[in-house]
Amino acid sequence: MWLNQSSIDGFILLGIFSHSPADPVLFSVVMVVFTVALCGNVLLIFLICIDPQLHTPMYFFLSQLSLMDLMLVCNTVPKMAVNFLSGRKSISFVGCGIQIGFFVSLVGSEGLLLGLMAYDRYVAISHSLHYPILMSKRVCLQIAASSWAFGILDGMIQMVAATSLCYCGSRNVDHFFCEVPALLKLACADTSLFDTLLFACCVFMLLLPFSIIMASYARILGAVLHMHSAQASKKALATCSSHLTAVSLFYGAAMFIYLRPSRYRAPSHDKVVSIFYTVLTPMLNPLIYSLRNQEVMGALRKVLDHFRIGI
Repeated sequence: MWLNQSSIDGFILLGIFSHSPADPVLFSVVMVVFTVALCGNVLLIFLICIDPQLHTPMYFFLSQLSLMDLMLVCNTVPKMAVNFLSGRKSISFVGCGIQIGFFVSLVGSEGLLLGLMAYDRYVAISHSLHYPILMSKRVCLQIAASSWAFGILDGMIQMVAATSLCYCGSRNVDHFFCEVPALLKLACADTSLFDTLLFACCVFMLLLPFSIIMASYARILGAVLHMHSAQASKKALATCSSHLTAVSLFYGAAMFIYLRPSRYRAPSHDKVVSIFYTVLTPMLNPLIYSLRNQEVMGALRKVLDHFRIGI
């Protein structure tokens, strides 16, 4: 019987820093992006909570998306920063399992939520008269809860499966956080069953919501083409542009990581793309939804005016 030494000693996260003179610059860039992501998502959640004009289904879903991005970036970057500053790259076996659970849960929840947000845009454009009924507060809560529930279920399955494997060889994880594909390379036992389970989870959690997105936007495009007013068509497409940008960023990176055949995977590529959707995307989402949105910018101006009057 193999001795699972890694459950005692933990793992070594090799990270993205290569002990070169450029490391402090790269670290500074990552921390600036992390700070912007942190502040941007907190500010967006705050604005949506305090402004009554933003108490609509679309902004409720956006607040949930910002919460997921906030938790996602806090799940990986602080540990990476501590390891870089301390010179220690270790992470405990339990800590690694928790990081996997949070990461998979949040990525899965975000993917599902983005899919269901596309359905919300379809209802708003194609069934605008019935929108308040079809997207009632109860329906919105059910959509958000289902996104969180399926994401957490996926995270629990992968966390339990990953921590139940035996790791008896190298402890070096060629990544900057504990990610299942990188961890599987260190397992002693045959992981073919787990590989199949992982692929099935990824197909369900990525392709199902992506199919909803494609179907929703196909219907939206059909509705827009039948509109007689050019101004109405432009307004309808404008409401979808921010969501389409967020979808492209998230799904492009996630599909590249999880739906590629294993023989085409390279640790260096995976780390670069992982930075993109664990750090850059959480920073870009609040910028995409605020800078291109007059209602959010209006809410921000009201808050700033309130502080000026108070001062």
